[in-house]
Amino acid sequence: MEVIIIILYALPIFFVFLYSLIQLHLVFLYQSKRRKDKKEAKQIPALEKHPFVTVQLPIYNELYVVERLIDQIIKLDYPSEKLEIQLLDDSTDETIDLIAKKVNFYQEQGIDIQHIRRPERIGFKAGALAYGTNIAKGEFLAVFDADFLPSPDFLQKTIPYFQNSKIGAVQTRWEHLNENYSLITQLQAFGLNAHFRVEQTGRNFGNHFINFNGTAGIWRKACIESAGGWSSDTLTEDLDLSYRAQLKGWKFKYLEEVGTPAELPVTLNALKSQQFRWTKGAAENTRKNLGKVWRNPDIPFMTRLHALFHLMNSSVFICILMIAILSVPLIWVKVNFSEYHMIFQYGQIFILSMVFLAGFYFSSYCQEVPYCWRRIFFFLGKFVLFLAMTMGLALHNSIAVWEGYLNKKTAFIRTPKFNITQKKGSWKSNKYLKTKINGLTIFEMILSIYFLIGVILDIYWQSYSTVFFHGMLALGFGYVAFYTFIHSQMVKN
Repeated sequence: MEVIIIILYALPIFFVFLYSLIQLHLVFLYQSKRRKDKKEAKQIPALEKHPFVTVQLPIYNELYVVERLIDQIIKLDYPSEKLEIQLLDDSTDETIDLIAKKVNFYQEQGIDIQHIRRPERIGFKAGALAYGTNIAKGEFLAVFDADFLPSPDFLQKTIPYFQNSKIGAVQTRWEHLNENYSLITQLQAFGLNAHFRVEQTGRNFGNHFINFNGTAGIWRKACIESAGGWSSDTLTEDLDLSYRAQLKGWKFKYLEEVGTPAELPVTLNALKSQQFRWTKGAAENTRKNLGKVWRNPDIPFMTRLHALFHLMNSSVFICILMIAILSVPLIWVKVNFSEYHMIFQYGQIFILSMVFLAGFYFSSYCQEVPYCWRRIFFFLGKFVLFLAMTMGLALHNSIAVWEGYLNKKTAFIRTPKFNITQKKGSWKSNKYLKTKINGLTIFEMILSIYFLIGVILDIYWQSYSTVFFHGMLALGFGYVAFYTFIHSQMVKN
């Protein structure tokens, strides 16, 4: 039994270690890109002529933010005769009327804006984008989710890069309208900033596969068509199309310097909904696209290796869950079987993995916070809290990942939007929030108690090296379970 526990514990630790090495390599690529940019004055390519652009706004029941979105898109600085706006509206509530009024208002001012209603909501967001693409007049298609607010010069900063005929998509960095609303939004921003600065920039600079992030970017219509179009057979249609397009030889351009602000989920239930879709979609894309990448002899080994950990990054949650649950019985093995003492020394690579990941997130943190080295302790505190919340989501996200790998199909559940940009904003009357608690939340609380027992056992058996780890797990699962319950009870539907 003790051998089985050690093996099952060692395998996910090794995967996390390899994952951290890949993240460390992305830090190296990111810093190389920054050094290159300092040496070379970076300029937006001069735009010789303005191609026709279609702005696509996929909407499904966005009562709280759709008017704000339309008003912002109208401000885009681009020749009106070269721009059309598609409201791809699949709504079933009063959002329909709000869109109709706004569209009529702007049409009367001569703006090319269309309210498009499909006969059936087939394929969810991917289906809406495919429907709009078929009738779009634009050579290029800019996509924005309902909570995004691009700056007026967005097209002026992005379209010029398409003068390179090999560029199939341009992606910009997400910024956050409500980062300081709560600890939940701060920790989300902490993690997303690392993705949009270090990961995306590093992969793009290293000529590795990156992904269109579903919004705040532009596609070349010919690229979409040559890659087979939008598909709804995964929950992350953006990641799927990105890989299919790059497998066809198209290049992507990532613009870290162009930020596009949007809302972060402000409740644990909304965050879980988003996380479930992202993690399950990544697993589905692993099934669909990873084999194609590895079987392609024209793709360099390092690019294939990065694609492996890019597509399988959601598997880290399964590893975290396995490491966490097995860490408590492992204390018993460590105390009672001294012959395995040397093996436990190798387990320290998990600590090394955390050091590498800390460097990964610190590289991003330094771009967000001036004089970051002076605030190193503040960073470490936020990093620990971020890890704790990530651990607390491990059970929820592991279920999503397993469903993806097992090809269990579920509907596309969009993340509720709130129109909250200040600390004083309220979400309690949001009609799209769930008020029911499922058994998973109860099990998360049980796990929190389980790891508190782990802390007690650590102290009893004098295994002080794992006290902090079990404390983080107890905090993370307790935090996620507590606020899932509290936020559900606060909704006034």
